[in-house]
Amino acid sequence: MGSLPPSQDPPSPPPEKHPRPQHISETTLLNLFKSQQNHLNYFFRNLDFSQALSFTQTLLNFRGTIFFSGVGKSGFVANKIAQTLVSLGIRSSFLSPLDALHGDIGALSSADVLVLFSKSGSTEELLRLVPCVRAKGAYLISVTSVSNNALSNACDMNVHLPLERELCPFDLAPVTSTAIQMVFGDTVAIALMGARNLTKEQYAANHPAGRIGKSLIFKVKDVMKKQPELPICKEGDLIKDQLLELTRKGCGCLLVIDDEYHLLGTFTDGDLRRTLDANKEAIFNLTVGEMCNREPRTIGPEAMAVEAMQKMESSPSPVQFLPVIDHQNILIGIVTLHGLVSAGL
Repeated sequence: MGSLPPSQDPPSPPPEKHPRPQHISETTLLNLFKSQQNHLNYFFRNLDFSQALSFTQTLLNFRGTIFFSGVGKSGFVANKIAQTLVSLGIRSSFLSPLDALHGDIGALSSADVLVLFSKSGSTEELLRLVPCVRAKGAYLISVTSVSNNALSNACDMNVHLPLERELCPFDLAPVTSTAIQMVFGDTVAIALMGARNLTKEQYAANHPAGRIGKSLIFKVKDVMKKQPELPICKEGDLIKDQLLELTRKGCGCLLVIDDEYHLLGTFTDGDLRRTLDANKEAIFNLTVGEMCNREPRTIGPEAMAVEAMQKMESSPSPVQFLPVIDHQNILIGIVTLHGLVSAGL
């Protein structure tokens, strides 16, 4: 009797060339958002406000640098909060626990405070850092979500951030704990901002490249065009002789001046069209002075650039430019809407 052939597993089906698209229902997503909202509300309901106030007051009164540290996702949050404080003009920095043990702890002094973010309070890297920080004389604060943990027992102060559970179905991925860390840290940052009486102008000075900063820092003189970019002419010049000047400077107008550079009026490409429509061939015999606007909107060089934009957009009709004049009505520049937009305003 012959032996049976060895058994073989059935061949696996070939992989799909075009996997079927996965789907998540609207109800599922909505329920997740509602659950996260409930977890965050648990944090707000159970936060020990006296701890939060003591923490904020401590940071306010320290005259050194406020350092933040953490590992993993808590480290990202700590770094973000440090950067928020820096943007508010408060001396702050992120201290990597690993780099701190290899030289960066030299940045710490007895005048500083170090805030350690850790959900569990048992992060080994932070626990190793504690005695080294003690040796430098810095003040230690832990921000944790597990009660009676090793890190809180080792620090001078602890803030407990109440955590009901993570949104993760396994209660593992730190998505709710990091959210409450961020909410807590950023709220404290704004409290410090208010206590230090930070003005809008000071905030803008820390954000010079942003729209807010530019709107509060840039003046008309910083964004205006000057000679030789000004499209100037005299009131006695014929319109036909100034057509090239009207178009080549990219301002959409002519600035009419006298011999001493006093501004007499403006003549725009819109004025040209209206003059041509009303006068036909007679336009070739008209001077700029006969058809120019003798009462144009103007602005001074020390005005804020955002004020120039508001003036351009004001009633009765918006304009695309403003002549810039000094207190003696002498033309010194022109600011255009295009120039303001290009400057980020």
